[in-house]
Parts: sequence; structure tokens; C-alpha cells
Amino acid sequence: MSVTSSLTRFTSFPDLRGNVWPNLKEGISVLFGSSFRVILLRLFPRRFLPRHVLEVLETLVRAGFPAYVVGGAVRDLLLGLRPKDWDVATAALPEVSQRLFPRTYPSGLRHGTITVLLDGGQVEVTTFRREGPYSDFRHPDTVLFTTELADDLARRDFTINALALDQKGRLQDLLGGKRDLDRRLIRAVGEARARFSEDPLRMLRAVRLAAELGFRIAPSTWQDLLTTAPLLRHVSLERIRDEFSRCLVSPRPVQALEDLRQSGLLAIFLPELLEGVGVTQNEFHRFTVWEHSLLATAAVRPELHLRLAALFHDIGKPRTRTVLEGKVHFFDHEKVGALMTREILTQLRYPGALVEKVVHLVQQHMGLHYTPGMKEAAIRRLLGRVGAENIPDLVALQAADRLASGRKEGELSPGTLELLQRIEAILREKEALTLKDLAINGDDVMAVTGLSPGPLVGQILERLLELVWEDPSLNRRDTLLQKTREIAAEIVKSD
Repeated sequence: MSVTSSLTRFTSFPDLRGNVWPNLKEGISVLFGSSFRVILLRLFPRRFLPRHVLEVLETLVRAGFPAYVVGGAVRDLLLGLRPKDWDVATAALPEVSQRLFPRTYPSGLRHGTITVLLDGGQVEVTTFRREGPYSDFRHPDTVLFTTELADDLARRDFTINALALDQKGRLQDLLGGKRDLDRRLIRAVGEARARFSEDPLRMLRAVRLAAELGFRIAPSTWQDLLTTAPLLRHVSLERIRDEFSRCLVSPRPVQALEDLRQSGLLAIFLPELLEGVGVTQNEFHRFTVWEHSLLATAAVRPELHLRLAALFHDIGKPRTRTVLEGKVHFFDHEKVGALMTREILTQLRYPGALVEKVVHLVQQHMGLHYTPGMKEAAIRRLLGRVGAENIPDLVALQAADRLASGRKEGELSPGTLELLQRIEAILREKEALTLKDLAINGDDVMAVTGLSPGPLVGQILERLLELVWEDPSLNRRDTLLQKTREIAAEIVKSD
């Protein structure tokens, strides 16, 4: 069974289309491609262009300046998607645009961009321009304002982003973007090697757009991407992180990750993941570590912390793989994986809270282990270790792990289902599971024992929690204060 066929067995994602167009029109538009939407836009521009966007276009045109919606908004309209951001390109110089609108701010004057603020939202307005070389691999060294739309479209990254729409719904397609939309292709404007050399992040953007839209990268663009992939080293890790995150939460993370691997891009910013390529597992897994990780990533909800945890949950396996008596083992792979995950996510500048959450999920991804006859105290310890708040995410990870094995039936084992029922019963009783749930705190311990702040106070609290896990009825202030005195006396005696 291939990775792709296994993926389709147990995952399905909602189609991104259909949230703008009525069902009948959607069916017709799928049949005829973007041509039907072009007709609709021409007939009913005010239905599809928001009022504040039309206001910007019409104000500029009345002042004598051509103006067009450009970029991703036009692409999304032709795909039946709801645009998130609106960009307008115009022949008006920035200072002229500023005078035409009462509320603006200079979001990028050097490159001809201002942001117009209106009641319905904001619109970025940029003067038509030509660009010089990109010596910093991100920004053009020089910008030359122009009055020609063709000049502005020719500087863009991909043909599907080089479409323009005027206030009357008329499409300007000078570079074959509509054709590439219908063919579901990501094709660079002009020579792909030049576009990627200007800003190497565009290579990651090509992979991300293909995964988000269900497109493929045009062969010529792909070949140039393979050649220029090493240039990604010039891009900041923060920018790489943002595109990578969008790849992960896209509807097709397997496609994105495979494109990143095959292109050589992944080796530049996340080589640790490639250690799992070709690494076979034990009899409980049909797929290699790499394939299994991709399938697990696709099997969880498209939330960044879950997708990251699923992708990294077995990253420690290649470094812990051993063969004993003919059987493959990965002892402590979750601990090694947690350490690797922390280092990777920190290096990619992910927020600290997200790093801690993902690292914890990786380390505890096998935490919902159930053995028949498991005592209540053991389940309370389990909850104290993994955190009751993390149970839903750990259940999702375990289900993805099982489904991505290619061997196991059902999302969860009978033992896990029984464990979850018992966990639910314990949570209903609101029993003490963590130090903060105890009836006393560190100040109480110090007041009773005369200890100063330090590790010993924490050790006493930990022992009290162990006692409460065994017998929840002990979680009373007077009882715990007495236990504190007894524990402190034992420590003094042992010293």
C-alpha cells in the first residue's frame, strides 16, 4: 500500500471552495473552469468585490489613474475562494494616493505602497513599478515607478498571481495565469531561476501554494527550483518558518513535505527529518519512519501544534533504532525526539509556548498506555504526568499514530477506550492531579517546617502529591500539614 493510498483511506479534508458560490454555480464552474467565474465577475462585479475595495478602485479611476485588484485576491476569486487580503495596483504615485483618501498610513513608501483604511476594511495600494536586482535576496535594490500595468505584472512571482481585475470586473491576463489556473499549475513569471534568485522564499511559496490549492508545480519551474534550492540559505529562519507552518496546516501536508524533500529544500532548514527516510520499522508498521510521520501529520486536525507534534513524534526513532534477536526496537525514542524537537523549533524561532506544548506532546505521545487491572492511582499519576488539558491532543496523536501504521485496525485500541472512560470518571470527581491541586502550597510547607525556599520544599510537595494520588481523601489541609511534618522529620532523620 502506497503512502498516498493509505492517506486517502483515513483522511478527508473539506474542499476549500464553495464558500462564495452557490452550489449550482459551483457545479457549473467546476465543469467549465475559471471561464465561468470570469463571466460572473464581468456581469456582477459588485457582488464579488467588497464595497471598500470598489471604493478604492473607483476613487483612483475618477482621479484619472488606472487601478486594478491584483495578486492572490484575483486568483482566489477565480478559484471560488474568499480572498483574505486585498491589494490594488495603480498608476497613481504614493503621494497622490495619500491625498485621495482621508485615512492612510505609509506601509511601504520606498516600494510605492500605502495602506488605505476604510469602514469595510483596509486595502494596500501600490504604484505600478519595475524593479532592479535583489542583492539581499528579499528586496529590490531599486524601484522605478511606471504607468504600465504590464510592467507591474511582469515582476510578480507566479502567473496565477499576475492577474488583474478592474472595477467593472474585467480581467487582465497578460501572462497566461488563467490558463495555468485551469491546468492547476504553479508556473513562475518569466524565467523561474531569476524569480527564485530574487527572493528564494518563492520556492517555499510555490510548494505551499501547490499544497493549499491542490496544484502541481510546472515542470520547467520545478527544474529551476531544483537548481536554485541552495539559495534558500540566504533567507531568514523566521520567513522559512512561516511558510513551512502554512505548508503543514494546508489540506495536503504530505504533498508539501514530499515536494520539500525531493526539491532539496527540507535538507537546508530541517535535515533531521530526513534521517527517517528509508528507515524501516518493526512488525507493527507497514511504512518507513518518514512515510509514517507524513501520514500521521495528515491524519490530525490542521492545527499547527498538532501537525508539528505529529510530524516530530517519531523523529527520535532513527537515532535510537536497535535490532535485538532479530527484532527492531526504538527504546526511549520519545525522549530523544522531545530533545530534538525542542532544538529544532527553537532554532526556527517558534514562540516559546508553542515549543513547550509540542515538545510535551512528542515526549508523551505514547503516554495513554493502558494495562488491564490498572489501578486508579496509576491513572492519576498518568494524568499528573501528561496533563489533563493535553488528553484531547494526545488522543488525536494516538489515533493518527495507529492509522498511519498501516497495520492496526480502528483509530483507538479497546484498552485506550477503556482508559479514557476511567480518566473521564476521575476528572468528574475533580481529584488532585497536580501540585496546584493540593490543599496546601509551598508557603504552607515552609511555615510548618521552617525551611527556606529551595528544592527540598518541592520534594516534600511531590511526596504529598504521591500520597494523594494513592488516596484522594488525604487532600485536606490539616491532613497534609501533618504529613508534611512527618516527611520533614524523616528527611532530618535520614540526614
